[in-house]
Amino acid sequence: MPKVLLAEDDRTMLTLLQTLLTIEGFEPVAILEKPGDLIENIRLEKPQAILLDVNLGNRDGIEIVRQIRAVPELQSVRVIMTSGLPRADECLAAGADDFLLKPYMPDDLIKRLRR
Repeated sequence: MPKVLLAEDDRTMLTLLQTLLTIEGFEPVAILEKPGDLIENIRLEKPQAILLDVNLGNRDGIEIVRQIRAVPELQSVRVIMTSGLPRADECLAAGADDFLLKPYMPDDLIKRLRR
């Protein structure tokens, strides 16, 4: 079962994503709920993919993807970033593998995760 880390601060969205991914055969893990350093938690979880919101309250998703890409052992982790604003170019330039503009269709997310 492929593991997908969810870096999403909207509780409703997080619950919907966890349900959807579980139904589709993924193992969703809500990474922001874990205490401690985000990058260290990603290292410990060893995901195949990360769904990363650009705006995480007091955290900047663009900076987080840059930090992820600076860690050699995380280079192969697929990072899909999401936002309600059209920031695809900025996300991809920072190191994201893909971008989804919110609101997106569940099928679009699942297709991108299965690539």
